Amino acid sequence: MSQGPEKELIFVLGGARSGKSAWALHYAQRQYKSCLFVATAEVLDEEMAERVRLHRASRGPNWGLIEEPLDVPGVLETRCEGRDVVLVDCLTVWLSNVLLRNGGEGAPFYEERLLEAFTQRRQAIIAVANEVGSGVVPTYALGRQFRDLAGRLNQRVASLADKVILTVAGLPLCLKGILDEG
Repeated sequence: MSQGPEKELIFVLGGARSGKSAWALHYAQRQYKSCLFVATAEVLDEEMAERVRLHRASRGPNWGLIEEPLDVPGVLETRCEGRDVVLVDCLTVWLSNVLLRNGGEGAPFYEERLLEAFTQRRQAIIAVANEVGSGVVPTYALGRQFRDLAGRLNQRVASLADKVILTVAGLPLCLKGILDEG
């Protein structure tokens, strides 16, 4: 295990159950010593509670955890001291939380804060998100708004990232940068 590249930003995209989170977790564990997991999902039912339990069990003792559905930029700015890498999983869930809580009005503000936190990062960051551009066009307005916001966010994060990885069937495809899997 190496110290990993300092302050790199890795963006991991993929469809549902594509292996993106597992790949990001494995990469972080191989490349870094001290890891922090920032979870954006909220536990609202038993099925989600079981998913969270299994996900926690998959991480080793080098992992810290912060559960934050909305203020991910604030976490990145103030609560990650002493960690080599922060894994944010998942930006798409975070955006959904922002959209549903604020009726879409606050989404651009939150997006700008997140991009600024990524730009000013104090340690390496691995951000995970769903690729939403390959699916069908939603039939309802909120779904189209979400798809448009998520697509724009993904493009903006990818432009900032040092590495962009697309996972398909558990396989990482490097879209940007050089992938050193250690």
